[in-house]
Amino acid sequence: MATSRRVLRIVAPLFVAFAASASLAANAICNECGTVTDVKTVKKAGEASGAGAVIGGIAGGVLGHQIGHGTGRDVATVAGAAGGAYAGHQVEKSQKSTTSYVVYVKTEDGKTHTFSYAQPTSYRAGDKVKIVDKKLVRQ
Repeated sequence: MATSRRVLRIVAPLFVAFAASASLAANAICNECGTVTDVKTVKKAGEASGAGAVIGGIAGGVLGHQIGHGTGRDVATVAGAAGGAYAGHQVEKSQKSTTSYVVYVKTEDGKTHTFSYAQPTSYRAGDKVKIVDKKLVRQ
């Protein structure tokens, strides 16, 4: 009986230490693991260089010049040039606009990370992910 108590005194603290270390390992924070908190579509309007306005203005002026006679023709030419310039400017801006898809991830250490994609992603809020080589991977 004395021997079993001696063994128990030696083994019990080891068992407690082992159990505590296993519990700590199970609760360790994974700095690369996280949850998708939001996915947003970001549209950025394009910037026009002026080329669209110039081309549109010329085309509108030519078309406007085909209408009317005398001062009516002059008014139509000016109106066509102005309308064409505006339309050309808007077309150029819309052709140069971009859309990106931003995924927000909150990692277990409390930090928020963002990942931008040129194409729509299948990530949704609540997805469990891991950051590997600066890229998202599903868990």
